[in-house]
Amino acid sequence: MTELWYSESIVVACPPEAVYDLVSDMTRTGEWSPICTACWWDEGDGPRAGAWFTGRNETPERTWETRSQVETADRGRAFGWLVGGSLVRWAYTFAPVEAGTLLTESWEFLPDGLAHFEKRFGDDATAEIDVRARAAHSSIPVTLAAIKRVAEAER
Repeated sequence: MTELWYSESIVVACPPEAVYDLVSDMTRTGEWSPICTACWWDEGDGPRAGAWFTGRNETPERTWETRSQVETADRGRAFGWLVGGSLVRWAYTFAPVEAGTLLTESWEFLPDGLAHFEKRFGDDATAEIDVRARAAHSSIPVTLAAIKRVAEAER
């Protein structure tokens, strides 16, 4: 089975608060994610802990939507959410460095996610989890590079 946790970082030549404001605006996710093409907040919600949003994901094989809840919203420090409220964690941290911000994106398949896939896919669960893990591992560096490009262009 592919590793169920992955993290990668990039330096963005902008202050942490500016990078946070960009990344926490989930409605802009389609500008940098190779899989998540659109996100929208529940009516009246925004980037705060407890808020819910929907994300639309597309690959050549399929299109699907997920519901996620913001777990952490600490401006300039950390922003993260839980897909399905407890299945998979996506998170960003923002650390000040001399050149701007060390932006780290991490992904983790959680125990509830593993149980959900076992129930949904049965004997095929491991293969389905591997597909999701490989996608996360390959998309994170692409996402980080795109966030850097967008943030620095808007600076």
